Amino acid sequence: MFSIWRVFRRFWETDRGLSIFLVSLAALIFVVPAAGLTAQFGRAVIDAVFTLLMLAGVAVAGLAVRWIGQAVPSPSTEIVIAFSAVVSLATLACVVLAQVFRSGPVTRHRIMGAIAVYLLLGLAWGESYEALELMDPGSFALAPSMTLVPHNWMYFSFVTLTTVGYGDVTPVSSVARSLAFLQALTGQPYPAILPARLVALAVGAKGDR
Repeated sequence: MFSIWRVFRRFWETDRGLSIFLVSLAALIFVVPAAGLTAQFGRAVIDAVFTLLMLAGVAVAGLAVRWIGQAVPSPSTEIVIAFSAVVSLATLACVVLAQVFRSGPVTRHRIMGAIAVYLLLGLAWGESYEALELMDPGSFALAPSMTLVPHNWMYFSFVTLTTVGYGDVTPVSSVARSLAFLQALTGQPYPAILPARLVALAVGAKGDR
């Protein structure tokens, strides 16, 4: 057990771990749904990848809740799972940011880490939307072809984060609209400030050599 823990701890000893983490995160968001795995196996596939991401980030809070929810599904456990995911993703975002800003030169791996935090924000908001709809059904209006599945909340979250707004998912309640509004405000300045600043620092460091 301790050897496994040391493996995950070593994951962050070099900046390369940030790039590996970003690739894993992108696979969860883009590859898993596109391959139809969520439709075939449901939340179990997302939870499996989510577990690896949490362990890699040494943010294990909430993992037991997610797997208990798989064994004993109910509306109550679904709500608890969503909220625990928000807390876990926020914790993981802090872990990644700490790695991005730790002492040392700005590398391309740290820039990748900043992008990973952006994706984590999208995942966290997606879980928030799911929790809200579970607690207050009707908070969102979905197109007839859409269903209440985790991937659709992830989809709506990233559409809102990038302010694309296709209109197939619409926040209806005041709380849902406030969450979407706050996410849109976060999604616009983040890539223009943090990753852009890190790129400028990296370019400037190369120019000083």
